[in-house]
Amino acid sequence: MTDDTYHDTAPERLKRVRHEIVTAAEAVKRSPADIELVAVSKTFDADAVRPVLAAGQRVFGENRVQEAERKWPELKREFADVELHLIGPLQSNKAKDAVALFDVIHTIDREKIARAVAEEISREGRALKFFVQVNTGEEPQKAGVPPREAKAFVDFCTSDLKLPIVGLMCIPPVDEEPAVHFAFLAKLAKEAGLKSLSMGMSSDFETAIAFGATHVRVGSAIFGGR
Repeated sequence: MTDDTYHDTAPERLKRVRHEIVTAAEAVKRSPADIELVAVSKTFDADAVRPVLAAGQRVFGENRVQEAERKWPELKREFADVELHLIGPLQSNKAKDAVALFDVIHTIDREKIARAVAEEISREGRALKFFVQVNTGEEPQKAGVPPREAKAFVDFCTSDLKLPIVGLMCIPPVDEEPAVHFAFLAKLAKEAGLKSLSMGMSSDFETAIAFGATHVRVGSAIFGGR
């Protein structure tokens, strides 16, 4: 991204990101249609999100259930076809609220959360999609299933809990080459029989696309600095 990223409008930045996604996909002979742009609107209020919605973006990501509850019910009434993704950590006591509001959850990473979500899906009858978050860097401070446990955890979620796990998600360590982690996540997903990969953010989504990302989570490159 250039320095202009923070001086033009969010719709203009959205257009630029979409173009960069197309370019990155075509460079590795992938169809741009196979890559979902998740516009990460965390910390931005409804007034900041509306221009991006008006520009045609319909898939958005939020980090916190509480923040999304304050912002998105009103926006969903205005734009009924919005698809909302939870991309931040989920606590079991927020499982009910998350299942009621979100359409996709990217951060299933332990049995307690998986069970809580499965129970709420059964109770509410909603059809959500899920990603298992993998801690590819095995960082002690970061959420995610250890890589060596990823396949077994996916099997537990799909077989025992009947959760529709569609893919894996990761957030590479900030001080390491992201390509290594994207390649690793793609390998783990293949071993688990999953086709979707949630990886890549504003600074590295083009690299993630080269390694097979199906969902890129882009915030500051669209909304500007936080």
